[in-house]
Amino acid sequence: MKRNHLFSSFLIVLVLILFGSTNGKAQMVNEVAKKRITIGIGLFNDIWFDVPKGIKTRTINQGFQTFVLYNIPFGKSNFGFALGLGFRAQNLYGNFLVKSTIDSTWLEKIGDTAAVNYQRSKLTLPYLELPVEFRFKSKSKVAIGIGFKVAYLLPAHTKYVGENYVTLTGEKLRMKNREVKNLEQFSYGPTFRIGYRWFHINAYYSISKIFTKGNGPQMYPLSIGILLMPF
Repeated sequence: MKRNHLFSSFLIVLVLILFGSTNGKAQMVNEVAKKRITIGIGLFNDIWFDVPKGIKTRTINQGFQTFVLYNIPFGKSNFGFALGLGFRAQNLYGNFLVKSTIDSTWLEKIGDTAAVNYQRSKLTLPYLELPVEFRFKSKSKVAIGIGFKVAYLLPAHTKYVGENYVTLTGEKLRMKNREVKNLEQFSYGPTFRIGYRWFHINAYYSISKIFTKGNGPQMYPLSIGILLMPF
């Protein structure tokens, strides 16, 4: 009976702590979280390099990213270090279809022999990211971050919306292919960020290519976008 009473008391105390029963402790937890945790969400545009001859990419290749970082300050200075976990989805839009065999992947121009009406054709590459960053934040809330990130490729896919490019009968075709071959499983490269308070401009330059060497086009992106970092 005594053991049950002690266990019940312990649960009550634990619940009070977790839910911040006192305003002082709750505020303290919130302040620590604000200093130690950074949450970001943003949009970016990809500029693609080494695109195969005859293939044209869209000017706007919009992508999405979000992340959570844990901040480690360097004492009481304005400098610090951060590492965390993130997600990004890159899109490559263009006048192509992704074609593959077991050991070769290429981009085939849509309508090489005849005009084809289509709305969009794209390759989507989602990644799970591990970012690290050295950062500076002034007393005036101006922030600069220089870092590096490594990412693991999640299941990619292509999507085509338009006229059936085989029959050319005007029939509408919506097609998604989740069997994209010869993709590099890892993406990595340096990052840069500059901003004021919660609004930031950031860039990522991919050192890695999207297809494995010798098995596909050696394309890679430069991503430039905006970040909102309210926390």
